[in-house]
Amino acid sequence: MAQIKKVICKGKPSWKVDYRDPRGKRVQKRFPKKAEAEEFLARIVLSIKEDKYNDLFARKEETKEIPKTFDELAQRYAEACQFEKSFPTFKARIIPILRKEFGDRPINSISSLDIETFRNRRRAGISRHGRQRSAARVNRELAVLKHMLNKAVIWKFLEASPFADFNKDHRIMFREENERLRYLTVEESESLLAECPDHLRPIVKLALNTGMRRGELFALKWENLGPNALYIPTSKSKRPRLVPLNGAAKEVLREMRLRNQLKSAYVFCDSRGKPWTVLRRGFETACRKAGIVDFRFHDLRHTFASHLAMKGYPLKAIAELLGHSTIEMTMRYAHLSPGQLHEAVNSLCFGLETDGKLLENICLKSEEAGKRSLANLL
Repeated sequence: MAQIKKVICKGKPSWKVDYRDPRGKRVQKRFPKKAEAEEFLARIVLSIKEDKYNDLFARKEETKEIPKTFDELAQRYAEACQFEKSFPTFKARIIPILRKEFGDRPINSISSLDIETFRNRRRAGISRHGRQRSAARVNRELAVLKHMLNKAVIWKFLEASPFADFNKDHRIMFREENERLRYLTVEESESLLAECPDHLRPIVKLALNTGMRRGELFALKWENLGPNALYIPTSKSKRPRLVPLNGAAKEVLREMRLRNQLKSAYVFCDSRGKPWTVLRRGFETACRKAGIVDFRFHDLRHTFASHLAMKGYPLKAIAELLGHSTIEMTMRYAHLSPGQLHEAVNSLCFGLETDGKLLENICLKSEEAGKRSLANLL
């Protein structure tokens, strides 16, 4: 219901007209004098009654023109999303790829066929590392494109996104090969640590002993350190978690405290006290010197979890240590812990006494038969 309210701002009064337009959208407008507010409200009520509101009071279109080409949409999208956490490290790298494909195309001419053609061309292409581009990489590019076109719909630049043509029966995203499980043996771990430069070795060592993600390691601050655990305020699952520390992890932290003398709030920092953000080249060089191939920094996390599984620790405990939100994410390590299966079977006792004697007799008879066969051969 339309009404007039008196508002005091910085000691000066004004009158605010508060109403809803014919579409139900709330509109508020202020006036320095009450008479002006009352006059405006009367005109609003009359225009709605005579169905002339849109002609008289509808908000004018934005001064910026509606983008016609994909390049224009990309520029508008970058302006709107530049402060997102993932923009500088993720979206900013993908937008140029999309602009190269769709640059001067009118956004309303991009069809589902165009998107599928782009997807297949990217999948068949070669990455900058000389390998066929992965399904996961193409999916990330499609995700950014989908977000851009969805934003265009929200901003009234498009009536509908071409991604709406895809569904569970006609998927546009590739099924990702995300079951890769690469981990180091104890000997390989020692070789890698020996080849790491001084600034990288403590990070790798802490990753091997805690299973922390690279981003968690780089963002680690001294204020997050407890006597026996690290506190991670924000993890990938958007939940805080505690990371227990073993002796090797504590030794790393003591070494870093002595080395940096608390010159920075961050545990791992450069000479200026700034936290590390990229260590890829140094890590790849250390792997090459250690003779380790097809190994990424994230695989240090797999190494931590794999060795826990091989030692027979429950998958539930491993999931807690890794900070997984669901146990399904930890199931990739299940085949590494056959000891749990043996323990599960041995916990059953159906007919143990009778069956055990029967099996013992069978084994003795087999052994005697084997001895007789051996004697005959000699």
